[in-house]
Amino acid sequence: MEFIELIKTPKHDNVVMIDSFGQKMEGTLCITSHHLIISSRNDQLNELFILHSMIDIVEKKANTTSSGGTIVLKCKNFRTLTFEIIGFIEFNNIASSIEWLSNLSDPRLLYPHFYNPEFNLVEDGWTAFQIESEFANLTNFSDEWRISTVNKNFDICPTYPESVIVPKSMSDENLIAIAQFRCLGRFPVLSYYHKSKKVILLRSGQPMVGSNSKRCKEDERLINTVLGAGRRGYIIETRTQNLAQLARNKGGGFELEMYYPLWKRVHKPIDRHSTLMDCLSKLVEVSNDTTLSMDKWLSKLDSSSWLSHIKDVLSSACLVAQCLDQEEVSVLVHGAEGMDSTLQVSSLSQVILNPDCRTVHGFEALIEREWLQAGHPFATRCKDSAYKQSNVRTREQSPIFLVFLDCVFQIYNQFSCSFEFNENFLILLFDNAYSSQFGTFLGNCVKERKEMNFAKKTVSLWSYVNRPEILKEYLNPLYEPNNSVLWPSVAPQSLELWKGMYCRWVTDSGPAKKALQKIKELISEEAELKAKAAKLRRSLALMISQEGTA
Repeated sequence: MEFIELIKTPKHDNVVMIDSFGQKMEGTLCITSHHLIISSRNDQLNELFILHSMIDIVEKKANTTSSGGTIVLKCKNFRTLTFEIIGFIEFNNIASSIEWLSNLSDPRLLYPHFYNPEFNLVEDGWTAFQIESEFANLTNFSDEWRISTVNKNFDICPTYPESVIVPKSMSDENLIAIAQFRCLGRFPVLSYYHKSKKVILLRSGQPMVGSNSKRCKEDERLINTVLGAGRRGYIIETRTQNLAQLARNKGGGFELEMYYPLWKRVHKPIDRHSTLMDCLSKLVEVSNDTTLSMDKWLSKLDSSSWLSHIKDVLSSACLVAQCLDQEEVSVLVHGAEGMDSTLQVSSLSQVILNPDCRTVHGFEALIEREWLQAGHPFATRCKDSAYKQSNVRTREQSPIFLVFLDCVFQIYNQFSCSFEFNENFLILLFDNAYSSQFGTFLGNCVKERKEMNFAKKTVSLWSYVNRPEILKEYLNPLYEPNNSVLWPSVAPQSLELWKGMYCRWVTDSGPAKKALQKIKELISEEAELKAKAAKLRRSLALMISQEGTA
């Protein structure tokens, strides 16, 4: 397919764009293969580039009194832009082109495959987070684990990477048998080793016990033996007890206590898919409505139930962290497939427990390990966003990753000095998960990315953001390394709407940016004064030493 076939009117003058703040820009609208570009007539430096893939829906309304019409673009990052087009033919051509180009599904037609970076690749983000480096760190604290390549060529689990960390006592033959027993072949793998207490966090898909209470002795052996002698563990089930029971009628289910006697099952239900997307739609609607009174606004925010979902996920992660750190017992987390709520909980508990995950590099490694390599289907989940109507989107579209980022923001908001990165770094990850010039979040799993050779044909987001001149914009000037466990409050009064995410297109962020810049300047000045003081002390010490010698 040639892009030119989809672009009937590549350029049109005298277009008026109105942004979310009501500000107008008059100029020329250009449609390219991957971008919508609006250039100001009065200021040649004033240009706006919008990736077609960032557009969620296109609303159009023809003028009844004049030729042309209005096109409203509602974007996946919650931005709304209105274009007033003169000319009926041009109006229809532009609207149709944007609709076609914003709904391309083949990742090989998206911008990352055509993006030519204007910077030198100092670091290849595609190879920056290998399992071997994670394993090398683990061997400093435990010798009970090994790297298995049982999933070579993705033979037993298409959504796992080819190499995983598993108990040394389990052979690859055992793992193959367990994969046949677990949903989608997602057998239990090591997610995190809590070295201070010598306990582990595992994640997996649900066991396929079915209504006949099917057993897998290899699975029982793995789950029961990783605990160690005389120790017990918790299975954190992210479905309600009713849903888990209903899953047995469809061949799924949960670990039966008679076969896993050392484990106690705890249900911490987390909503997913359509319910979550409906809540996000309501949240975005109220966030963008600047006409509401405060009481009405708060009422609608509460009725969206978004913060209730954030509370549920955070509570589950805190429970896992408590089991590992306070009760000193190992944990297995799973729901159904183990690709959504399971990953939310496993990754958030590490942010709470592991100070490395609060650094830029450590957080990137966490995203790679617990989301990208763990098989979260980004291409499917992030295909549509909040503006897509429920009768159009499928139940597979869901803001699972956004909920995780929002939970991280809540922890960051309560422990602002304990994170090396700022909230803009989280927003950057959200934006790139839905639309990007980089290939990091393309596809649904490692298998798809390897088959389409993304590592050779696209640039990694990490290659871009880890450049010092770029990274400085995402660093937290208040950061002070904190090796302690962070225990966030999940009380309603402690959870805040993430205004930087949901209100960024309707709220002036200028004052906040000025305040942040002032903080950076003060910290820089303090550092300079400390350096000068240290230099003076060294000079004084040298003078005293020389006088003593004389």
